[in-house]
Amino acid sequence: METQTSSLLSLAFVLVFSFVLTTSADVHGNFIQCLTSHSQNTTSISQVIYTQNNSSYSSVLEFSIQNPRFLSAATPKPLVIITPLHESHIQVAINCSRKHGMQIRVRSGGHDYEGFSYVSDAPFFVLDLINLRSISVDVENSSAWVQAGATIGELYYRTAENSKTLGFPAGVCPTVGVGGHFSGGGYGLMLRKFGLAADNVIDAHIIDVNGRILDRESMGEDLFWAIRGGGGGSFGVITAWKIKLVPVPSTVTVFTVPKTIEQNATMLVHRWQYIADKFDEDLFIRIILRVINSSEDGKKTIQASFNSLFLGGADELLPLMQKDFPELGLIRSDCLEMSWIESILYFAGFPSGASLDVLLDRTPLTRRSFKAKSDYVKEPISEIGLEGIWRRFYEEEGATAEMILSPYGGKMNEIPESETPFPHRIGNIYKIQHLVYWDEEGIEASIRHIDWIRRLYSYMTPYVSKSPRAAYLNYRDLDIGVNSNKGNTSYAQASIWGIKYFMNNFNRLVHVKTMVDPTNFFKNEQSIPPVSPWWKKRGN
Repeated sequence: METQTSSLLSLAFVLVFSFVLTTSADVHGNFIQCLTSHSQNTTSISQVIYTQNNSSYSSVLEFSIQNPRFLSAATPKPLVIITPLHESHIQVAINCSRKHGMQIRVRSGGHDYEGFSYVSDAPFFVLDLINLRSISVDVENSSAWVQAGATIGELYYRTAENSKTLGFPAGVCPTVGVGGHFSGGGYGLMLRKFGLAADNVIDAHIIDVNGRILDRESMGEDLFWAIRGGGGGSFGVITAWKIKLVPVPSTVTVFTVPKTIEQNATMLVHRWQYIADKFDEDLFIRIILRVINSSEDGKKTIQASFNSLFLGGADELLPLMQKDFPELGLIRSDCLEMSWIESILYFAGFPSGASLDVLLDRTPLTRRSFKAKSDYVKEPISEIGLEGIWRRFYEEEGATAEMILSPYGGKMNEIPESETPFPHRIGNIYKIQHLVYWDEEGIEASIRHIDWIRRLYSYMTPYVSKSPRAAYLNYRDLDIGVNSNKGNTSYAQASIWGIKYFMNNFNRLVHVKTMVDPTNFFKNEQSIPPVSPWWKKRGN
């Protein structure tokens, strides 16, 4: 009897598994057929479709995977990758995806911290925008149109190519794609002067769930508001941004002053918290914390690197530092004067004298597995609190960790919390990015390092924002909450993570989502959910 039961169970499993495979294959085949039959140019679209049987599939998929922890064999892979050459390819992909039940993931640069742009548990395809990266700079009107597949490095390069006095306040890493960066807020070293990247977006093109190509006027102000900080993946496929370029001086000054515990790093970090958000808005000083080898044999110490951009010359900077932060002891020889575009290379970690052409390379300098988290600090952390952080960095996994403290204030205090979905404005002294890296392969190494950063995050609880404990969308973190994997996430479930990213702006984002994508076609583990009408909630 037991043998018969076991055989029946085995047969049932085989039948179910075969049904799943067959269903997946049917969806895949029907989707491909739909793409080719509905495209205006069959030859054109066939050249940008990569199935798992295509010899180029793996190289196309892996080229823009910026976090190797999502390269394992166990990580779900897309059934298809599409690299559109123009917007009509995207329109066909959306329509065929809706018809055949394939989930869509949109990838610009591949830097999503949790791999949302190329990982899903449902049958899915990746819409990789790598071919849509044209940039048109209008110097006369201090603006530019940037396609969503471009990187911020490419944007910086093209801006500097056309003007020595214009720049843009986006991020430090040049291989980040503008599609995700701008839609999540996008901060850089000029945020105290000009705000976020999203604060300087003046128009956009988006393809909605119905395949319509919309600009700011046709999409309306609610949707335009939502995509500037609310994440683009919830509302449609953003194909281009129009941005306002900002004036930059002919000379900027940079410095990096490292201090160890033995050189009073604890006191200096503690002091920095009281003044960093109050400096002149032309001055940005962040702190990068990490463990290094001490001068004493076999011992470790904490190094706090004071890393700064000043929009002006050293002769202007030194008196400001002497007045506001004399404790750091900045001297003329610490300062490097250069052009704004050269400072982009400096902060990206390129060697002195490197060609600007490196900004056009979409391959990062390093590619290591990592896990990140974020926090906002409203009150200075005590020296005792800082020493508790040091102790955790001395643990084994802390050897490859970083904590980056980025000051707010200046322009960030002037922009209302509701101006865009990004709410973290006045009242925040600085933002923390917690990072831990590892090079070992395998699940054990991932678990060990992720557990370490979670313990650090837990330790930080008394010292950071509360009710909610705020987080930054572009430092995506699944630990703070996830949607249902069945696609029917409730407002209550999504608000667990949504309030942390968006605070009081979450409700408006849900309202916009309900208007533009009521069936929740564009979804992921942390996408904005629509709210069902009351009669649907009752099942009528």
